[in-house]
Amino acid sequence: MQTVTSADGTTIAYDRIGTGTAGTVILIGGAFSYREFPTMVELAETLAKDHDLTVLNYDRRGRGDSGDSPGVYNVANEIADIAALIEAAGGQAALFGWSSGAALALLAAKTLPAVTEVVAFEPPFVVDAKHHVPPQDLEAKLHPMIAAGERNKTVRYYMTKAMGMPWLMVAAMRPTPFWKSLAANSNSTAHDWAVMKPYMRGKALDPADWSGVTVPVLVLAGERTAPLLIKGAKAAAEVLPNSEFAGLPGVSHNPKASALAPVVGEFLTRAR
Repeated sequence: MQTVTSADGTTIAYDRIGTGTAGTVILIGGAFSYREFPTMVELAETLAKDHDLTVLNYDRRGRGDSGDSPGVYNVANEIADIAALIEAAGGQAALFGWSSGAALALLAAKTLPAVTEVVAFEPPFVVDAKHHVPPQDLEAKLHPMIAAGERNKTVRYYMTKAMGMPWLMVAAMRPTPFWKSLAANSNSTAHDWAVMKPYMRGKALDPADWSGVTVPVLVLAGERTAPLLIKGAKAAAEVLPNSEFAGLPGVSHNPKASALAPVVGEFLTRAR
C-alpha cells in the first residue's frame, strides 16, 4: 500500500500494480466498492499482466485505508484525490470507472487535463422517469444516518432509495459475509451521492454539461444488466463528444474482471 495526500489534507491509499510501458490507468470503484474488492484486484492484475499497463487501484475517500472528510461531501474533493494520484503516477493517466465511479471519472476528465482516456462502465444516470428516481430528500436523511454511525441502516437506505434495489434483495444480503464490507464502507455513500445527485433526477443529460470531456471515452454496459443502466450508458455515449459505446454479452452490473479486462485493455492501448 502507498498513499498520497489530497489538496484538503486527506490521505488516499492505493496499490500500484505493474510497471507497464503502455501507460497508466487509475481504477475508480462505485458505491460500496473499495480497492481490495476482488473484481477490482483481478482487473488491476489482468490489465498489468496482459496489456502492459501500470495500474493504480485506490480507496476512494471514506473507504478502506483512505481518510475521510466527515460532513464535507463534494465532487471537487474527489477530483482532487484523482489529481493527486495522477501526480503520483507521473503526470498523466487514463481512468476506468465503475458505476458512480464512472460518472466521477467523466467529471474528472472534464476538469483535469492530465486525464488521457476514460472507460466508463455503466454510469448510473437516470435519464427518464420510467425507472427508479431517488427521493428529493435523500441527502437530508442520509447525512444524519452517517453522522450517527448507523452503518447497517445506511446500507439499507442507500441501496433501496438511491440505487433502487428491492428491499427483499437487500434483506437477503444481510446475513451474508459480504454485508460486513458493505457496512464498513457505508459512510462513503454520501460521497457517491454528491457525484450522482444531479444526474439521477429522471431527466435527459444536457450535452453542455459534458462538452468539456474531449478525451477518448469508451462507455460500456453489460447486456444482462438493468435496463436503466443500459439506457444511462447509451445516453452518456450520445452526449460525450469523443465517445463510443459497447455492450458486453452475458455481463451484469457485477461483472467478472475476465469480461472487462480485454475490452478495457484493448481500448486504452489502441487509444495510445
